[in-house]
Order: sequence, then C-alpha cells, then structure tokens
Amino acid sequence: MAGAQRIPRPPTIRLGGAAQWAGLAPEDRRLPLDEVRRRIAGFPEPQRPPRVPDMQAAAVLMPLFEAGGETRVILTRRPDTMPSHRGDVAFPGGKFQPEVDPTLRDAALRECEEEIGLPRSEVEVVAELDTISTVTSRFLVAPYVGVLDAVPKLVPDPREVERVFDVALSELMADGVHREEHWGTGVLTSGVHIFELEDETVWGLTARILSGFLTLLTGL
Repeated sequence: MAGAQRIPRPPTIRLGGAAQWAGLAPEDRRLPLDEVRRRIAGFPEPQRPPRVPDMQAAAVLMPLFEAGGETRVILTRRPDTMPSHRGDVAFPGGKFQPEVDPTLRDAALRECEEEIGLPRSEVEVVAELDTISTVTSRFLVAPYVGVLDAVPKLVPDPREVERVFDVALSELMADGVHREEHWGTGVLTSGVHIFELEDETVWGLTARILSGFLTLLTGL
C-alpha cells in the first residue's frame, strides 16, 4: 500500500518509457556505499541555470548511508500544516539565507541539521546535482549528495517533519516502483516521476532528483 500523498493529476496522462535501471538484474541494483561513491566520482559537472530575480534559491541534501551491505537514502514526510507541499515526501532542505549561509551547500547542511537533527560534522558532501526549478513555488533548488559513515541517530523537528525514514536504492529501483507520467499536451507537456513505495509515494521535485541521480548512478 503506497502513501496517501495528494497528486494533482490532470485529466490527460501518458505513461513515459522505462527507467534506465529497468533492465538491470536485481543483484545489480543492490549497491554498497563504496560503489556508489566510486560512481559518483564520475558524475558530470552540475548544470546551474542563471538566477531569476523572482525565484528563491534553495538547497536540499540527499543523505546516504550503508546498512546490510546496501546504500540507503534518508527521506522525510512534511506535515499537513506546512504552508506548501503539504504531506509530501521530501529531502531535508530549505531556503538559502544569505545572512547565515555562506553557500547553498551550507544551506542544505543547516536545514538538514535543523529538520532531522543530523549534525553537519557527520556529513561528507560528495556531489552536487543539477539545479532544478519548481514551477508552483518558484524555487531554484540545488541538490547535494551527502555520505554518512554510520547509521545515523536522527531527531526530527515535528514542526517541519512528520516522519523521517530511509529506503534502499534497490527498493527505489525495484520493478513496478518507478514510473514516469507525461502531463499536459504540446509544448506544455511535462514529465512527472513517481515512486510508489510500500507505505509512501514520492513524486514532484524529490522524485525528479531521485530519478536523475539513479539514472546517473546506473549509467556508469
């Protein structure tokens, strides 16, 4: 049973093609952290679109750790009381605040520490991914990948996080979990990625980041 996230699907939807990892054998989807780090070292330079005056800069962190010989990623679910993206599954992160954040990377680490109690001293940032824009909330989001040496002990802030959980990369790549939907028609068509986990649904910005990351990871 997947999560109860509200996905505002339009009347017209077309299914996209299979993900790059769909043809991998199950054992090739189970990646230890050392192998993930090795592949990340070969990622291309991130694409950073120019700043747009009416868009707010933001950053998120994709925290990775190993358990049971597999790489797992930490995700959160936002409370229904949040002003935007209510109930959505998300990476820890938030707005860039120039008065306290020297860089976007610092913003991601600060927000992660505030939201789930993960000290920045325990995070090794190993990659920056392509900056992604959000249409409805007008953000330019810089995603960073962070590696942890051990299974973390997390203390989520209930004002910003209803639930914190982790999932193996192999679960995200399992058959039947991911799909891409094309919403709209003509030049207004957009690709929407969705991961239907056993008890959560990941879609929107977070699913776009995950899909892009897994595509890079399995292409090396």
